[in-house]
Amino acid sequence: MTESLEGSVAAVPEAAAPRSSRLLFVGLALILLFVVVRLFVAEPMITHGISMEPTLHDGDALVVEKISAHFHSPSVGDIVVAIAPDTGQSVVKRVVAVGGDSIGIEDGVLVRNGVAVDESYANHDQMGGYFWGPEVVPAGSVFLLGDNRLESHDSRSYGVVPADSISGYYLLSIWPW
Repeated sequence: MTESLEGSVAAVPEAAAPRSSRLLFVGLALILLFVVVRLFVAEPMITHGISMEPTLHDGDALVVEKISAHFHSPSVGDIVVAIAPDTGQSVVKRVVAVGGDSIGIEDGVLVRNGVAVDESYANHDQMGGYFWGPEVVPAGSVFLLGDNRLESHDSRSYGVVPADSISGYYLLSIWPW
């Protein structure tokens, strides 16, 4: 006994269609979540160059937190990602002065508002005899320096940076540990 299947449609199991729709929805939701997180919450970055040594090294992988850039003003000591005014590229630097501060370097020592700053994080090698400034930082701006002062292209070269050009704050290093 043979039955003819001509003209009939094979039945699709009822669970197959909803499951594939669910998988597609979950996949699209994950992609959307990834994009939103990367654009507005946090972003991985790789450092390039030695300007932030000894704190950060060439090739270090970082997580940069972005939410604070929209809701809080930068503070002295923050490590930030900002747009360098001369190149338009993102740079990772330390905020050493904010609007209203006077900033300079005297014989290799950072001086803010007339007071020498203790910077245990900075590399001062070969900075003795180096003088720069002082300069008053305008309101709404920050003065950025790399921790490796001798090897850093920073606000001493390109000037103050508008605080609103800060796109994120250093959160943690993910490589190396």
